[in-house]
Amino acid sequence: MHPDLLLMLLADARLPVAGHTQSGSLEPAVVRGLGAAEVPAYLRLRLRTVVTVDAGTAVVARALVDSHGAAAGLGVLDRAWAARTSSPALRDAARGQGRALLRLTERLWPQGPGATALRAVESPPRAVVLGALACDLGLPGPALARLVGYDDVQTVCAAALKLVPLDPAVVTGWVRDALPRIEEMAESVAGLSEPDQVPATGAPQIEVWAQAHAHTTRRLFRA
Repeated sequence: MHPDLLLMLLADARLPVAGHTQSGSLEPAVVRGLGAAEVPAYLRLRLRTVVTVDAGTAVVARALVDSHGAAAGLGVLDRAWAARTSSPALRDAARGQGRALLRLTERLWPQGPGATALRAVESPPRAVVLGALACDLGLPGPALARLVGYDDVQTVCAAALKLVPLDPAVVTGWVRDALPRIEEMAESVAGLSEPDQVPATGAPQIEVWAQAHAHTTRRLFRA
C-alpha cells in the first residue's frame, strides 16, 4: 500500500482510536477563559511544547524498532516520554489512546517487529505505539512527525467547533495557517534516534488545566 494512503488513514479523525474523546486540553482552557480568538495561539503553543515531545517520541520509537526490533529500547523511551509529560492526567489520556491504537494495530498489522516489540511494553502511550507502527508500515520519520502535528491541530480544531460558536470555515483556516508550523516542528525532530534526544519542552499551564479537567464531572472530552 502506498505510504501516502497509509498516512491519510492514520490522520483520519474518524479512525476508531479514541481521538474523538480528546480536545488537546482545549476544553479546560475554554472553561478557564480562553476565547475563540486565542485558539490559534494555543495551537502554536502546543506545537512548540507537548506536540514536539510526542512527535520526537514517535520518531525515536520508529528508529528504535527499525534498528533493533526489540522491546528494551521502547521501554526506555516510554520512561523518557513520561519524564517529559509531567501531568498524570495527560499521561493517562495518552496511554488510553495508545491502548486503542495498539488494539487496532493487533487487528490490522500484527506481524511486524513493531507490533511484536509493543507487546512487551506495559500500556505504552500513543506516540510510542504510533512510532512502532510507522516502522512496520514503512512510513519515514518526517512524515510521521507531520502526522503527529497535524493530528493534534485537527483534534483541537474539531473540539473548538463543539466548545465555542464558530464558522467551520474559520476553523479550517486555523488548520491551514498551522501547516507551516507543523512542518517546522517536524523538521526539528525528524532526525532523532535515541530516547535521550526527545525534546523536553513542557507547557505548565496546559498541564494545570489538564489536571483540573481530570477531576471535572461535567465535560465533553476526557482530556
